[in-house]
Amino acid sequence: MSELGQLLKKARTQRGLTLDDLQETTKIRKRYLEAIEEGNYKVLPGNFYVRAFIRSYAEAVDLDPAEVLKLYRPETAEPPVETKAEPVRRRRRKPPRNTQRMNRWLSALLFISFPLLILAVFYYFKLNGYFGLGGDGNAVREPLPLTDRVAAEEAPSNPADTVLPEPEPEPEPEPAPVAEPVITLVKTEGNKDFYVLSGSTQLDVIIEIVGDRCWMAIYKDNENGEVVEGNLTMNKGDRREWVFDGGAYFHFGRANALKMTVNGLEIKVGDTANPRKLQIDLAAAGTESAPPDNGA
Repeated sequence: MSELGQLLKKARTQRGLTLDDLQETTKIRKRYLEAIEEGNYKVLPGNFYVRAFIRSYAEAVDLDPAEVLKLYRPETAEPPVETKAEPVRRRRRKPPRNTQRMNRWLSALLFISFPLLILAVFYYFKLNGYFGLGGDGNAVREPLPLTDRVAAEEAPSNPADTVLPEPEPEPEPEPAPVAEPVITLVKTEGNKDFYVLSGSTQLDVIIEIVGDRCWMAIYKDNENGEVVEGNLTMNKGDRREWVFDGGAYFHFGRANALKMTVNGLEIKVGDTANPRKLQIDLAAAGTESAPPDNGA
């Protein structure tokens, strides 16, 4: 039995709790709890779940999760031996002589024909007057259209006498109505709640501790996303704020020790001291994260 397992088992027996009682409180299977006490971490599904189960176990027996996790020594496998592949040498093939001769002929033909093509195009445009000259080389002046001549004759001699109408002011566009954010509980599976926030393009989350203290972990998008707070403990009166461009995942050690608001809307996390998980997605994302099988 490892030092970590002895510490957890001693704390559990001192509080008169059995593994069945601890299974009901933490929602962790009994065989996983026994494996943690015996230090047999190979039974658990992975290193992430081992750390999460140890945190929940420590919270349930009133131990500091951060101090308990310092005793955890994950099992690491030896890295595989890399083998260097020998480079494959390929024989260079010489192009056939006929192909080389044909390429030289094509190059010479292009070199001769390109200047001739430019001269032909230039002569064609010159004959058709595209350079402002007629066929005889004299400049061509086109007469003014009839409408332009009439406008020139009717124009007043003094431009100052012309009174231009004042332009009518354009109506100001009405401001578009601003949608109020709305958060909806979609479903609950075990100790995990799924929420969807509509009317906003980001999550503005504020957490305030109203109980003694609370441990938590926060991730971007979902529980497999980027870690924002991997091992955070907040005491009574502490207040923190996070802003997410997408969804977010929260894991709380004690649900009744905190007050949580999302975009100004309060979420009821829980009434008991049990651990609680929340998945919050934006309505614009159009998808909801499916809950993983954590063995509960």
